[in-house]
Formats: sequence, structure tokens, C-alpha cells
Amino acid sequence: MNQVVFKDLGLKDYKEAWDYQNELFQGIIDIKLANRKSEIKQKSPHYFLFTEHPPVYTLGKSGDLSNLLLNEEQLKKKGISFFKSNRGGDITFHGPEQIVGYPIIDLEAFKPDIRWYMRSLEEVIILTIANYGLKGVRSEGETGVWLDVGTPFARKICALGVRTSRWVTMHGFALNVNTNLGYFDHIIPCGIRGKAVTSIEAELNRKVPIQEVKALILENFEKVFEAKLCNENQ
Repeated sequence: MNQVVFKDLGLKDYKEAWDYQNELFQGIIDIKLANRKSEIKQKSPHYFLFTEHPPVYTLGKSGDLSNLLLNEEQLKKKGISFFKSNRGGDITFHGPEQIVGYPIIDLEAFKPDIRWYMRSLEEVIILTIANYGLKGVRSEGETGVWLDVGTPFARKICALGVRTSRWVTMHGFALNVNTNLGYFDHIIPCGIRGKAVTSIEAELNRKVPIQEVKALILENFEKVFEAKLCNENQ
């Protein structure tokens, strides 16, 4: 069973969290490259980060900037940052009361299959929101976790966007818990027109303790990835 170091970064500026991810990500890649030249092989470490970001729109590497419906001045007025990211996917929003999860793991120690990895991340969220009586499903050709797919009321509750190199992952998922959904009105979320975005709060019509949701995600991550989460000093 793989051990994964868990860290909750709390509220963290998007660029700061990205830089920290990059540091961990590159560290794993460096170990893998060194292993090629050494008879003594070092195991790749694995990490799982939680964070919340101050309001920010991020655009994936293949995203379309026209899906951002505000100009620079309007963004500044509303106090929203904007970053072009190196993850997959299009545009999304991150903000307070949204759980952002960044697994930085070596898939060669789990299963070297990107499709399996994406479906597994979705499964973690599907199991988590099931605790609140919400039936999360996948939507054909669209990543993330959705509700009421195949109806006029289809809506996304969790977005996914990742980057991988040499089977090492970074970026991850964003689950709307008590997120202010008004921020999504200023983008075409994930570049998908005509489909809404929701949150656990919006679905239940009540706020949910974010620490409670985090605990469920951790439990389901261990189950789905057959991993053991630990603190760095364990």
C-alpha cells in the first residue's frame, strides 16, 4: 500500500500553491531520473494537498480566453485574480469554501493510466457527495462530477484538470461546498455552454461544515487509491 503525505495548506494564493506543487512535482521527477542512472533505487514520495484560494479564474493550457467574460479592469474591480495554468481543461473558478485537492503522485506506483486516474478522482468525489444524498455521475466526454446528466438540469459540482509528466501528476479537482456560485456567471465554466454549476450548499439549501467534507474526501481517497495518508513526519 502506497503512503501519501497529506497537507492542508489552508487559504493560499493560487500562484503560491502552484509554485509549491511544482516544487514537489519536480522533486519526484528528479528522483525518477536519478533512478535511471543508479543501482540503488529511491521510492517516489507521494503528496495530497488541500487548499482554498482567494477568488481566481484559471485557464487551462488548451482553454479559450473568450470564455472569460470580464476584462482586466473588471477583474480588478471585483477583486478576482486570473492565471493561465499548465493544467488540462478550460476555464474555472476557485474561491473560499471550495475544496481544491492537488494529488502529486507517481502513477507508476499506482497504475500508469491517465484515464484510470481521472475516473478515480471522480469516484472519490462521487462517494463523498453520496454522504449528502447527492447522486454524482460522469458525463460522456466531459470530465468532473455532475448531477442530473441527460436532463435540462445537468449541473457540475466538481471540476477536474490535471497535468502529468513521466507519470507524475499535479493540479486536481475543485469541489464546490459552500462556494459563492455568482462568480461562475462571469465565465463559461470549463468552456461548456448551457450547463449550470452547483454546490453542496445549493443542493441541500444549507451550509455544510467544510472540515466534515474534507474528512470524507480523505477517507474516500484512501479507499479508491488503496493508499494510506500520513503526515510528513510519520
